[in-house]
Amino acid sequence: MTDPNTERLPSPYATGLACRCPRCGEGRLFEGFLKPVARCESCGLDLGYAAETEGPAVFIILIVGFVIVGAAAAVEAVFHPPPFVHLLLWLPGVVILALSLMRPLKATMIALQFHHKAEEGKLDG
Repeated sequence: MTDPNTERLPSPYATGLACRCPRCGEGRLFEGFLKPVARCESCGLDLGYAAETEGPAVFIILIVGFVIVGAAAAVEAVFHPPPFVHLLLWLPGVVILALSLMRPLKATMIALQFHHKAEEGKLDG
């Protein structure tokens, strides 16, 4: 049974991909390209914990590497272009794909941290 007093949160994936507040889904999450806002303008959620989130870099590297290496291998197998053609094709592709994934993946990571109440690890001592 569900507790009627529990807060109904929007999907962390939907709010992350939309770059919106993980609690209300309304307020914008970033000021600038990758700097999270201090507080949500809509619900007042403190987003101070999100300033140091750099976890999406690993996922970006894996996704971009998979897409670009796969595409480069397919182009090489079919067309056999010289190396400079590969450079002209894939260097801009890497930059464009990585930059386009940064905001939504960082926002999704922040939303998942909020949704799962993730905190820094602590040692009892």
